[in-house]
Amino acid sequence: MDREIRGGIPAEIRADAGGVKVSGYAAVFNQPADIGGWFREIIHLGAFRSAIGRDDVPFLINHDGLPLARTRSGTLILAEDDKGLKMDSTLDAADPDVMRIVPKMQRGDLDKMSFAFRATRQEWDETGEIPVRHVYECDLFDVSIVTDPAYSGTEIGLRNLEKHREAARKATNFHAARNRLRMKLNLALSERENGR
Repeated sequence: MDREIRGGIPAEIRADAGGVKVSGYAAVFNQPADIGGWFREIIHLGAFRSAIGRDDVPFLINHDGLPLARTRSGTLILAEDDKGLKMDSTLDAADPDVMRIVPKMQRGDLDKMSFAFRATRQEWDETGEIPVRHVYECDLFDVSIVTDPAYSGTEIGLRNLEKHREAARKATNFHAARNRLRMKLNLALSERENGR
């Protein structure tokens, strides 16, 4: 199971008597992201539609550890709007993990959102100098508040690009072999019909 990580969108945090409210966008639609200089990636509107409500998505810190909230328990709300994948959660202010991160979030040391995913419907456009990956549907593994929103999924994304290119090569080779076979069969039929 290939899991890719993307992110870099700021989160908003508010603390009140009801808990620590965190909201933000884990992903933004239709904005090309440079993936390590190897390719660009565009997440399209609707990419998370199937995953919302189907996938049990935890809210993590740096894509690791125990969940601060999760969709299955109803403590994490995910929704798509015209901008992207929006997340909202009210965290338990008495939770030691929450108490550990709140000051860092309030100072802006820990303020970016990210998401971990696997593309289930995608297309690659290699007509330009740099390939462009269009993600139309995906599985969601988590949404996270992150320290460093680097594109750490680049290696997996590159493997995905190589899989696409290998499949394209195989398809091209298959079609060329099929065309050669058809030409040979047509030639043989033509020779037979002409009595050769």
